[in-house]
Amino acid sequence: MSMVDKTCRDFIEVLASKHAVPGGGGAAAMGGAIGMALSNMVGNLTVGKKKYADVEGEVKVLIEKGDKIITDLERLVDKDAEVFEPLSKAYGLPKDTPEQTKFRDETMEKCCKVACSVPMDIMRAAYEGIKIHARMGQIGSMLAISDVACGVVFLKSALISGSLNVIININSINDQAFVKATKDEMDRLLAEGTKSADETLNLVIKKLTK
Repeated sequence: MSMVDKTCRDFIEVLASKHAVPGGGGAAAMGGAIGMALSNMVGNLTVGKKKYADVEGEVKVLIEKGDKIITDLERLVDKDAEVFEPLSKAYGLPKDTPEQTKFRDETMEKCCKVACSVPMDIMRAAYEGIKIHARMGQIGSMLAISDVACGVVFLKSALISGSLNVIININSINDQAFVKATKDEMDRLLAEGTKSADETLNLVIKKLTK
């Protein structure tokens, strides 16, 4: 059964167990999807209200983009588990001879590169979700504006969690060109995304407390 098809209770139970998957990556993707859903909820509460008629078209576009991000993040919950399996097997490869060591190192390199791809995709999706929250925080219904702040916190957590899962994999990669390109994008997404998330959180707090 797909991880996202489990009940919330079942997902949490397997997450808390000794099973290697789902782990931090899967949890990050699931948390990000929940965060994105909160922005869409605010959008759906905004659409159809006379007070927000002038931004209704834009809100509908934000909801549509949010729907895609939710779908992408749900897919990445399972994808994270999928790419970890060959990596876990690679750790167990023998290294008793130079030939075995070389094969193990090459296999580990390939598996770690693939394993990097999922948390990077989680970061990219979370970053795009944060941008949507930034706008929803500006134009969404005040009746549910606090949920924009809640959602962007989830996505910021997904972004940071994704970066941690990237780092643990690039630490085992010798291809320095790959490491640099991955780390450069990771650092950019992390810096820009957390800044935008914090600004949105502060904007909502200001709206709620003025």
